Amino acid sequence: QVQLVESGGGLVQAGGSPRLSCAASGRTFSSFAMGWFRQAPGKERQFVGAISRTGGSSTYIADSVKGRFTISRDNTKNTMYLQMNSLKPEDTAVYYCAASRTVFSIRESDFDSWGRGTQVTVSS
Repeated sequence: QVQLVESGGGLVQAGGSPRLSCAASGRTFSSFAMGWFRQAPGKERQFVGAISRTGGSSTYIADSVKGRFTISRDNTKNTMYLQMNSLKPEDTAVYYCAASRTVFSIRESDFDSWGRGTQVTVSS
């Protein structure tokens, strides 16, 4: 497995543009497809975005954040990013990064390793 640590969360004003990072260690980062998920209070965890092993244009963003969020990775730094723009109060959630050994997927069950999450709170 790979160990994942998210960072970059915090209290943000609506309209803000923070960037989350997911640092990986323990295994070859480039061998994992990666994803971001989020869980708002009282709600189920939901898919945000995914990126293939090589990154580039091989990404998929959930409709709920498409046009505002961008996912990327730097395999030389063993890090994945989630650039969030034009944040809204409904984006408030704990954001998790996850790694998949097998597939480029949007399904939570396809991801083998998870970080502990970083809280993003958007104030109106």
